[in-house]
Amino acid sequence: MRKYEANTIVPPAEVQQLAAEWLAQHEPVQLEPEQELLFIQFVQALVRVGAETAVTGPTYQRLMRTYAARGLPWLGKSDVLALYEGMCADGRLPYDPDFVTRLQKKPTRSQAGVTVVTVLTKPYPCPGECIFCPTDVRMPKSYLHDEPGAQRAERHGFDPYAQTAARIQALEQIGHPAEKIELLILGGTWSSYRRDYQEWFVQRCLDAMNGEDSASLAEAQEKNAIGPRRNVGLVVETRQDFITPDELRWFRTLGVTKVQVGIQSLDEHILAINKRGHDVQSTRDAFRLLRLAGFKIHGHWMANLLGATPASDRDDFARLWSDTAVRPDELKIYPCMLVENADLYAYWQRGEYEPYDEETLTALLADCLAQVPRYVRVNRVIRDFPTTNVVAGNKKANLRQVATARVEADGRALQDIRAREIRRQKVRRDELQLRVTTYETDATTEHFLSFETADERLAGFLRLSFPHPNQALPIPELAGHAMIREVHVYGPALNLSDDSAGEAQHMGLGSELITKAKEMARAAGFPKIAVISAIGTRGYYGRYHNFAMDGLYMTAVL
Repeated sequence: MRKYEANTIVPPAEVQQLAAEWLAQHEPVQLEPEQELLFIQFVQALVRVGAETAVTGPTYQRLMRTYAARGLPWLGKSDVLALYEGMCADGRLPYDPDFVTRLQKKPTRSQAGVTVVTVLTKPYPCPGECIFCPTDVRMPKSYLHDEPGAQRAERHGFDPYAQTAARIQALEQIGHPAEKIELLILGGTWSSYRRDYQEWFVQRCLDAMNGEDSASLAEAQEKNAIGPRRNVGLVVETRQDFITPDELRWFRTLGVTKVQVGIQSLDEHILAINKRGHDVQSTRDAFRLLRLAGFKIHGHWMANLLGATPASDRDDFARLWSDTAVRPDELKIYPCMLVENADLYAYWQRGEYEPYDEETLTALLADCLAQVPRYVRVNRVIRDFPTTNVVAGNKKANLRQVATARVEADGRALQDIRAREIRRQKVRRDELQLRVTTYETDATTEHFLSFETADERLAGFLRLSFPHPNQALPIPELAGHAMIREVHVYGPALNLSDDSAGEAQHMGLGSELITKAKEMARAAGFPKIAVISAIGTRGYYGRYHNFAMDGLYMTAVL
């Protein structure tokens, strides 16, 4: 029986039993000497098949059956990758990075340029009373114990080190590089947890990336800045009514670079009857403070809440972009999912609430997706709830695909970032053009600098923010500074020392974007520029772009 640290939760006995069985099933495969030659032949067959494209599931299964009939044990892709890397290290096989890439399981995990590691905080009371939010005593508020990420967290007792280390190991086993990690900390309202717990949690996540313990958060951050697996983004989720200048300072002390906030609705009546506990102005105020402090803003918006109609939802979604005080950088679209352990269930039983049917919801989502601006990334559509928990309404987990197909069938084009990412496509620098999209918010002028192909495929972008003159700032030290809020280059994530072979990463696009941002800030009259650097990107900004740590941010003189 493993020991659990303070601040962790001992999983129920049945969860520990399932975890033990899972670990037993995932023991490393050992080949007999007579099977090693057969394995080499199997790899060579995979190389031939995958010479032009990724090795698909059906193709892999067909080849695996052929070689299993000859005496090779049945191997999953992660088994093949582990054995392959071992034989390459022994010199029995030549290492081919293209083979590893084509054999990757779930290639979308790292094709956005970084590898995302998601962890959950322990169950803790939430200050909100939202009627649509499920309550599961085994989970943080709004999560269900049979969601995939929640199951992983519970299996590890919500221990941040164990969750992070296990996720890194799992991603590497299926062929994903993990030297550049965006850490996504989920678990309801982060700001409601005690600050000593928050500090410990982040420190232990960094310890897992560093592969060694530290005596303090500051020490863990120092090690990570030069470590083998660097944190290139740190994301937390909280409520808008917790966003204050003091809270933003604390976020920066932890190393946070992006904040998820549940907008849910921009309709005062809808917010009130769903007991959200704040008004629309709270969202506007929070987004203004976050933007002025340089954070990436990741909003959540919900359709089909109590009191909403398809028509009112369309109008509400449009306000995300017409209201200059909102305009998030990223968005999750979460149609309300009716589950038995949410207060909304009682409203449904009384006939006071009805979920949209699949056709109504598909048409609504298609209309919403089609109006998302080009500077916004839609990260998810539909919560990752197992459909067995959904009492009524849509149960299709792939509704994003269905809605996207509807948009395309109607002759409309998707402009959001995710729809245009270059992903695994290889490009030459001369195929890319720099484009600048400028838009206003209530407190800043935002410039979205992007490298795009002729057909508007996106290879990389930078978010440059100019605070309006005489604008009050939540972080006064940022007075006189332009702000780089995000630099992101797409394509499959490459390790820190890897060279580009046509992938957008390591082609120098990030440097070109930063140079252009400095030129624009200088021309606009700013004496300095700041960047909201993650812990693991400090070296890059300092070594290549003359930024230096200046309190909570890195800054450079223009």
